[in-house]
Amino acid sequence: MGRIYLVEEGIGQYLTELSTKVKPYVTGLLIGQCSPQRDYVIRAVRTPPKEQQQQEESVGPPKLASLDEEWITTHASQVSRMLPGGLLVLGVFMVATPELAKDGQNALRKLIFSVEKSLSKRRLWKLAEEEVSDRAALQICSVTKKVVCRTYDVQDPKSAAKPADWKYQSALTASWLALGCTVNVNIHIPLLATSPSHDLEKNTKNGLNRWSKQIEDSVFLINGQVKDEDTELLEGQKKLRGNTQPSTQFSDVKVLTQLCQGTSARSTATVQVCSGSINLRGAVKCRAYIHNNKPKVKEAIQALKRDIINTLSDRCEILFEDLILNEGPQKKNFEREYHVLPQRLFVPVAGSSVMLSDYKFLDEAAGEIQERFVEMLDQPVQAEDIHIAEDISTVDICPVTDSPSDMQQAQLTKATLLLKLQQNMGLVVAAAVAVLASIFSFNYFSD
Repeated sequence: MGRIYLVEEGIGQYLTELSTKVKPYVTGLLIGQCSPQRDYVIRAVRTPPKEQQQQEESVGPPKLASLDEEWITTHASQVSRMLPGGLLVLGVFMVATPELAKDGQNALRKLIFSVEKSLSKRRLWKLAEEEVSDRAALQICSVTKKVVCRTYDVQDPKSAAKPADWKYQSALTASWLALGCTVNVNIHIPLLATSPSHDLEKNTKNGLNRWSKQIEDSVFLINGQVKDEDTELLEGQKKLRGNTQPSTQFSDVKVLTQLCQGTSARSTATVQVCSGSINLRGAVKCRAYIHNNKPKVKEAIQALKRDIINTLSDRCEILFEDLILNEGPQKKNFEREYHVLPQRLFVPVAGSSVMLSDYKFLDEAAGEIQERFVEMLDQPVQAEDIHIAEDISTVDICPVTDSPSDMQQAQLTKATLLLKLQQNMGLVVAAAVAVLASIFSFNYFSD
């Protein structure tokens, strides 16, 4: 038996409308959540049309050879930034004429692996071994409306198609659970002097990679409590039953980051010559959603962890893309700069307790955000529904002002002193303990 996909009822109508408007085919993404028992599809989003594609469709016989794989994977990357924790691109769909049905499944299989490859490159985390790695390939005939759903294991390049059940359900996410937290960020990332052309983006990603491991090792308090990962998230709480209206059961989460490594981990000092540093500062708002079918604590925490990591990584990516557009890919002068990271915002989904996410720069108007939601998610948004979630976070890029020789000497001297201090600290503490012990012994025998 294949996987079961529970699908928001409105998606069926959305796909039917696409079949009447677009010919000979239209592709898109399936957005939702995986769980061990079944997957949930909460949105289907068509690929934004290109002008060139529209011209090709107007002339000549229908064919899938013109399918723009790069355009579709780029759309998937943009959409993934707009998904809060717990949501991901679950697969791809195609609505096509009967003439294209034969080649449709092969095209979908190719797209599934291309999309997953593109998304995995951007992630600072990896899928766990026990996680579901099947992704859906949905094919719908525009004439007969026949639905064929198959899955492929994206962890296996040779994966064969497996059948899957596609079942519509009303009010699928009406009472999903939400978790939210605020994470204070103060990340110092050194820029190595050996790094060519001051590769800010690469250095930043490396620094965020180290920071993401701290988030993975953090302790999460849910409503002030540490809960066992294998227990149910709703244990001891009343579950909302028979509720068809959007109603969010919200859990406040505190993230406790470890200040140092455990005693079992060996720490080593590294001396590196740096040309400057990047400092990320601010407080970021994070949110994750989880299904209400007996979710485990570890599922909820994992979703929130990934949102914390994604939201900072994504907005740094957006900032560097903006800098490249405005200043060019090669920047000659390396001067001190302050940049404001794009702020996070949330927008509600009609008929659902789930909210989608996006990022805006200070000079962006509400109209630009509304256009982006229509283009990327095929969803109209009212200006009053756009909720800015947080204050400003900054990026401070600092070059070293000393001359290279003075800078290197100062760094090496400081590093040498720190190493000597660490080496001698144990001897100093041992000597102090020995002196105290001898004094205590002398007083004891004197008495």
